[in-house]
Amino acid sequence: MKLTWLGHACFVLEHDGYRIAADPYLRVEDYPHMHTQAHAYTCSHQHLDHNGPERVELLPGRESPFAIRTVKVFHDEAGGALRGENTVHIYTAGGFSVAHMGDLGHQLTKEQAEAIGPLDAILIPVGGYYTVDAKGAKAVCDALKPRVVIPMHYRHDGHGLAVVDGVEPFLALWDEGEIHRVEGNTIRLTKEMEGVWLPTYQAP
Repeated sequence: MKLTWLGHACFVLEHDGYRIAADPYLRVEDYPHMHTQAHAYTCSHQHLDHNGPERVELLPGRESPFAIRTVKVFHDEAGGALRGENTVHIYTAGGFSVAHMGDLGHQLTKEQAEAIGPLDAILIPVGGYYTVDAKGAKAVCDALKPRVVIPMHYRHDGHGLAVVDGVEPFLALWDEGEIHRVEGNTIRLTKEMEGVWLPTYQAP
């Protein structure tokens, strides 16, 4: 499976030529307008930085190789009272399962963690303020135990929400040997991969 980071919390997941845009954004502070092509899209919740389907040019329909499951969680630590619900999407194709955590704002219950199930990779917010922060994200990773962790929803290189933190506090919670910085914004998952993987944002 191929994962391409388009900035903020948007990834394109691709298998066998089929593309799904996860959390395309209509607008995000200090990011240029995004545009991508995909056969389908998913959105974790209705905020404009995660719900911009008009930025996705839909490709001709074809059968999807992906199975998609969803688990309802919350955007905050108050059961959704502050920012509402959030949906975790779990995509499975080609023997890989990847969870996009959207704007997860709390620690998972045992029932939620079990519903998400075993993962090869997790796409998780780490910037705090609107979501779990670095320590909260690390605790979620420790609970779900994916082999591959890909942080998202953080401030970097002049891009992203000004109130959220950068990725460094999250990386500081891992051993240096577990951290892999990728040239370019695309990661191809393999069964041998482990640790934290950092794609590099590429402006359109």
